[in-house]
Amino acid sequence: MMKQKSKKKVLTYTLLYLVVLIGLTWALVPIIWMVLSSLKTQAGMFSMPPKFLFKPNFDTFQYMFSESGGFLHYLRNSVVAAVSSTAISLVLGALGGYALARGQFKQTKHIAFWIISTRMAPIPAVMLPLYLLFTQLNLVGTMTGLIFAYTTFNLPFALWMMMIFFKEVPEVLEEAAMIDGCSRFQAFLKIAIPTATTGLVATGILCLMFAWNDFMFASIFSGHRTQTIPVAASMLITQQGIAWGQAMATGTVIITPMVVAGLAVRKYLVQGLSMGAVK
Repeated sequence: MMKQKSKKKVLTYTLLYLVVLIGLTWALVPIIWMVLSSLKTQAGMFSMPPKFLFKPNFDTFQYMFSESGGFLHYLRNSVVAAVSSTAISLVLGALGGYALARGQFKQTKHIAFWIISTRMAPIPAVMLPLYLLFTQLNLVGTMTGLIFAYTTFNLPFALWMMMIFFKEVPEVLEEAAMIDGCSRFQAFLKIAIPTATTGLVATGILCLMFAWNDFMFASIFSGHRTQTIPVAASMLITQQGIAWGQAMATGTVIITPMVVAGLAVRKYLVQGLSMGAVK
């Protein structure tokens, strides 16, 4: 009986590891292929059989980041829009989430549901109303309009997440601080925020990823001077063909900052998400 259980356990773990390996291969092989292709010449990308050992070629990256390539312009727009939207969403989301977590509202659950429901709505469903509103405010084609568009979707998510994280913070810590002379806002800054740092970091990374990778909002609300990297990548597909070298290099630039950021804060990301999931 013990041998049979041991065999079943080994078989189960073998199957689980096999499934995980297949999933990782499915997810990582296209990314690795893209990164390797960005370091090859046009002919090297389509050589058969594929070459995995080759001399890296950085000509495409050098051209993109030169003045004539113009890629730095799109990169700056992406950084400004993504970071600004994330910062605004975190500040307002932390304040609103704390209010819902600690406030004595009779309809707290209903308010929280309607807030997150705006994030659950499909982007095309809100595109036309936002476009009409931004047109009236002369925000279409401006960086301010693009930041507001990102914040429209990031803020409800940030508020909902921070509400969950603040509910996990023991309220007695804030009460002790207020007994010692702190105001409610001081207790929020000195007790609640430091205690929920992991949740704040996790929420910030997820908001940053959405704004950084977005194409639909940027394609509608940005102008010639405010286009972001995903929009620039779409312009590499023309009637004359696809600029494969620049497309692969652009994809590498898009994914690299998010991978680096995710790895740098992976501990906080896992802790923050698991913290918010515990009830």
